[in-house]
Amino acid sequence: MAAKLSGPGGGSKFDLGQNSDINVTPFVDVMLVLLIIFMVTAPLATLSIKLDLPPAQPASNTKPKPPTIINIQQSGSIFVGTGDSSRTTNLTSLITDVKGELSTHSNDTVFIRADKHVKYSAFMAVVNKLQDAGIYKIALITEDLSQEV
Repeated sequence: MAAKLSGPGGGSKFDLGQNSDINVTPFVDVMLVLLIIFMVTAPLATLSIKLDLPPAQPASNTKPKPPTIINIQQSGSIFVGTGDSSRTTNLTSLITDVKGELSTHSNDTVFIRADKHVKYSAFMAVVNKLQDAGIYKIALITEDLSQEV
């Protein structure tokens, strides 16, 4: 930090001249304050949090139970079951067949797949029948129609 108070070089008595030096003292003061703040707060940021995680379970090789699927076709036929074990049913015996499937596979979600041209009333009749029987976990199976032209 320099100042020119007086001296030779011309000018008036009160002319101090131009000082082009950078005053770094405020910069150093701010940096020291920030350094102290970071040194004080850094240990506080490394606190650990206690977590109660469940113990790790080894992977089981058992296959998951197959889901119960209701398939509604355009003709009005209703099929209950999975894969080769599906059987034809109608709306009146649907609940007994579904509950038989649920007890066999012990999966409480019922999947419904309806053909593209099934009437909405036929689909809703199946859903209402399931809900009247107390089966509320219903999932819908859809097909990817973006591949079709």
